[in-house]
Amino acid sequence: MAFTHLHFHTEYSLLDGAVRIHELPARLKELGMDACAITDHGAMYGVLDFYRTMKKHGIHPIIGCEVYVAPRSHKDKEGILDRDPHHLILLAENDEGYQNLVKLVSASFVDGFYYRPRVDKALLEAHHQGLIALSACLSGELSRLILQGDRDLAVQAARDHQAIFGEGNYFLEIQGNELADQARVNAELVKISQETGIPLVATNDCHYLLPQDAFAHE
Repeated sequence: MAFTHLHFHTEYSLLDGAVRIHELPARLKELGMDACAITDHGAMYGVLDFYRTMKKHGIHPIIGCEVYVAPRSHKDKEGILDRDPHHLILLAENDEGYQNLVKLVSASFVDGFYYRPRVDKALLEAHHQGLIALSACLSGELSRLILQGDRDLAVQAARDHQAIFGEGNYFLEIQGNELADQARVNAELVKISQETGIPLVATNDCHYLLPQDAFAHE
């Protein structure tokens, strides 16, 4: 069974993603992949283009977003206290999930924008139906807590997220990007998975198509 990207940034991750959607299907087929997610930063600008392009080429599109979660309320906007939201991957499992994802991203811009479009845990609780969540990258809440040495808080955060999305709808995200901090986070996430029963998922946090694109992306 082919690997499926569930954490994937296109050109619509503004100033960050370097994957042109029209070039993506050929690369996916070259790698034997028959499905792919779109999880751009904070926005869903690219969803329609992505969906139509994937369907045209016989690839299953998974609609998602890497949302920014405010440390307090998404309506709090007080300097450094609210300037550094953590990341969370949301994937629509069905039409209800897609509609909830649209509501969350819309609210993040209309009510929550402060440097970035932000949601909060209360919004996630209100609109979690039909969504699958992944703990995200090194900027995710769990990763940050682990790197700060707050393992107990990381475990509690994992349990909190599972309580919001429901058993089987929340996953701890491990990545093989060869970063020292990532290796440390991966090791702890494996232990937290064993401790809590929350399953693991492997992702690649992809931002460009080919290894030789790294310099251009940078």
